[in-house]
This record gives sequence, C-alpha cells and structure tokens, in this order.
Amino acid sequence: MPDQRSATKPHYTAGVIQRLATANNVAVVVTPNDVFAHHVTRLSGDDVNFDPIEKTIVALQRAGILDRVQAVRLQARYLRESRP
Repeated sequence: MPDQRSATKPHYTAGVIQRLATANNVAVVVTPNDVFAHHVTRLSGDDVNFDPIEKTIVALQRAGILDRVQAVRLQARYLRESRP
C-alpha cells in the first residue's frame, strides 16, 4: 500500500497557505521587532531564515487567522512537503 504522504502534491500546503492569506487579505509586513529579532538570533549564532511561505504563516497568526497550534502544524506540514 503506498504511503499517503507521497501521494500529496509537493507544494499543496504552500498553495493552501497562499490562498488563506489572499482570502483574508493578509500580507507579510516586516516590523522593527522582526528586524531586531533577526539580528539578535544572527549574532547569537542561531540564524534562522524563514522563506516567504513561512513568513506568510507568521502573518496569518499575527492577523488572528491561525492560532499558535494551527500555525505550528501548518508549518510542519509545509516543511515535510518541501524538504527532500
């Protein structure tokens, strides 16, 4: 029996995230706190760079469209699909 994960289209979740943002008029906006946090993590040697889809998940959470658990689950699903 084939694995269900392999049957999922590779960018399906990215499309879901983009459509959710479009439907709710949510856009990624970089705040001064985002810039500060980026520099703090970079200087601590823990530099993490979100791609545009992950930034959209954060924007959806900030807008109240997703709660924390939903955002984490959606990001995990996206990462499973997008990473080899």
